[in-house]
Amino acid sequence: MGASASAARDYGVDDEYEWVRPPVDGWTADDLDHLPNLPLHTELIHGSLVFRSPQTRFHARAIPFFEHVLLSQAPEHLEPMAGMTVTLDKRNRLEPDVLVVLGDACTGLRQTWFKPEDVVLTVEVVSEESVERDREVKPRKYARAGIPHFWRVEENDGLPVVYVYELDPATHSYAPTGIHHKQLKTDRPFPIDIDLTAVGRRRPGGS
Repeated sequence: MGASASAARDYGVDDEYEWVRPPVDGWTADDLDHLPNLPLHTELIHGSLVFRSPQTRFHARAIPFFEHVLLSQAPEHLEPMAGMTVTLDKRNRLEPDVLVVLGDACTGLRQTWFKPEDVVLTVEVVSEESVERDREVKPRKYARAGIPHFWRVEENDGLPVVYVYELDPATHSYAPTGIHHKQLKTDRPFPIDIDLTAVGRRRPGGS
């Protein structure tokens, strides 16, 4: 049995399944909009496709939580959202778990990505399979692209701990500005006050 047939059965598809074959020079950012049958939340790092593993319940709770609280507190000229990608360069197109962009950068409902200069804040919720990417690879790339603010969210005893970073433009790297356990209160990139203990709490109305 060939390697492709064995892999197909491992992933629950038949032997005739056509696996995506990368170009010699690797994929480009534009390819993500045209490749068929890519899993949701596929990213491009160093020209290679990166697929996410199944996420933990904490990860699934944390993403809409931070999206909701940022939406409720952001000024009108900023737009928080989840599920969108940022094209850093030809070989790197990343999907933060949550991001905040300039409202003027939102061009329509069919838009799939933003430029780094459109992005004010990226938030990554760390899961077991993404530790290296979220702690090292992605913040380094966000900083080099000039994105001014970055939060890394880690789980501790079921609650989020938020590590807050701000860009040092002289070094093109992030400098830590605080570690927040039960409450995140900051005035950058805009005034924010978040009760982190509410991450697993259902909002009125069952949402």
